[in-house]
Amino acid sequence: MPFFQHPQAIVESASVGEGTRVWAFAHVLPSAVIGKQCNVCDHVFIENDVVVGDRVTIKCGVQLWDGVRIEDDVFIGPNVTFTNDPFPRSRRQPERFAVTVIRNGASIGANATILPGITVGAGAMVGAGAVVTRSVPANAVVIGNPARIVRFLADVPKVTAPAHPVTPTPSPAIEVEGVELLRVPLIEDMRGNLIAREVGKGLPFVPQRCFLVFDVPSKEVRGEHAHRRCAQFLVCVRGTVNAVCDDGKHRREFVLDDPTVGLHMPPMIWGTQYRYTKNAMLLVFASHAYDADDYIRTYDQFLAEKK
Repeated sequence: MPFFQHPQAIVESASVGEGTRVWAFAHVLPSAVIGKQCNVCDHVFIENDVVVGDRVTIKCGVQLWDGVRIEDDVFIGPNVTFTNDPFPRSRRQPERFAVTVIRNGASIGANATILPGITVGAGAMVGAGAVVTRSVPANAVVIGNPARIVRFLADVPKVTAPAHPVTPTPSPAIEVEGVELLRVPLIEDMRGNLIAREVGKGLPFVPQRCFLVFDVPSKEVRGEHAHRRCAQFLVCVRGTVNAVCDDGKHRREFVLDDPTVGLHMPPMIWGTQYRYTKNAMLLVFASHAYDADDYIRTYDQFLAEKK
């Protein structure tokens, strides 16, 4: 037998990978699929229509019901509750159970509840006791009931633009490919203040389109896509917005809270905006007219195309 089975565990499945350990009082039904080098702790129940990837840790007291898909390198904490039927009734089963997906490298904290049909993105982290009612973006940290994004996991500290320039000034080097902060002077006058951007002077391309994003509830996340050809330039003209830029290798998070600062996002950068304050107004310039085919809507597809 290529895997370890505790004498008091029940493993009915023939699809358990090499190096996996199944501990006492766990029960794995016949059609379940479990990958290599997993650790299935005490009192875990795994139903038939369940697929578990490689190197997954499932702590004590977890039940994986039909429709749950766990990808590689996922951590599932003690007593995490998965669900697969949004309107359960005794002795009534839906024609098809909702599919819940936990992407590569995500972590689910102890006692969290995951509602049916949700995707938890790659590298995301769900806090202990959170009730996840909607899909979680890749690399997001969510907590609370209902779960809300509190931040994104970034690999280095935040970068800020230079203060009080005389001329349009770029930020220090940012490792995310092609991304930069551009600050322009604030022209102050007793009659009112003025901020100006010209192409080549605080505006990095000739815009073909612009739009405003406003009245966004603070719990909502905007963006969550990349463009194949279109570059964007973001300026928060009022309030505060947090913006995350990801080139597939590096990520940075920027706090846009000053209309003299603009964030340049070239093509093939995964962008996410969140933590809108109530009065926030985000002005976006685009280098191309709207084209639905220019969008990359899933993070997995973005990573595949970056390669």
